[in-house]
Amino acid sequence: MVSAAPGFAGLPGAVAVSHLSVYDWPAADGVCGGTPHLHLTCSEAYVVTGGRGAVQTLTTSGYEVTPLAPGTVAWFTPGTIHRLVNEDDLRITVLMQNNGLPEAGDAVLTLPPKYLTDPETYAAATVIPADAPEEERERIARARRDLALEGYRALRDADGPEALAAFHRAAAALVRPRLTEWRERWERGAQAAAAATGDQLDRLEKGDVSHLADAAVRAEQPSAYGRFGMCGRLDVYQGT
Repeated sequence: MVSAAPGFAGLPGAVAVSHLSVYDWPAADGVCGGTPHLHLTCSEAYVVTGGRGAVQTLTTSGYEVTPLAPGTVAWFTPGTIHRLVNEDDLRITVLMQNNGLPEAGDAVLTLPPKYLTDPETYAAATVIPADAPEEERERIARARRDLALEGYRALRDADGPEALAAFHRAAAALVRPRLTEWRERWERGAQAAAAATGDQLDRLEKGDVSHLADAAVRAEQPSAYGRFGMCGRLDVYQGT
């Protein structure tokens, strides 16, 4: 992994990477795949590396299905409810804004409204204890996926925009206590990376190439393999 600029050691632009094997668990509608959710401050991109499937999305513009096959790059902006569908061993490299914030808090599952009333109620329905046995973690991951699909189907079937708007408001209220932490992460990451580029441009305009002497190369292996994520099993990188 190459440093984006002097003083910033993360991946270019403070993006983060994880490798995803999408769940092959069938849901009540007969579709195999992950847990529908949205991000509030981060865009996310899928680089499909194997298998086939789709991503179902729901926004104020309506419901869409985007096919996913090897070589596809698909991305979406904050507020996009997305559900990954696994049709045949779907594997994806996920690119995330803000140093991986989508996997570090910027995600709200589409649970039914009664689970979105406060952070404690939401956490009780969604947190997977890291020290639980593998079988128990899988059970919880499947249960929260199925619960989120209940809310997702209600949002898809709703008449008019109010149900989606209400979910947006509930999601924003759930994450509000963590916004200071998120802002600090952004300042250390994407803002710092952009500022470093501005500094480099200023230097070059003055004929100052001293920052080129600070060039560095970095590499990293996943820090965890097969973690239960929202959409599937994740290989994640600590440094991103």
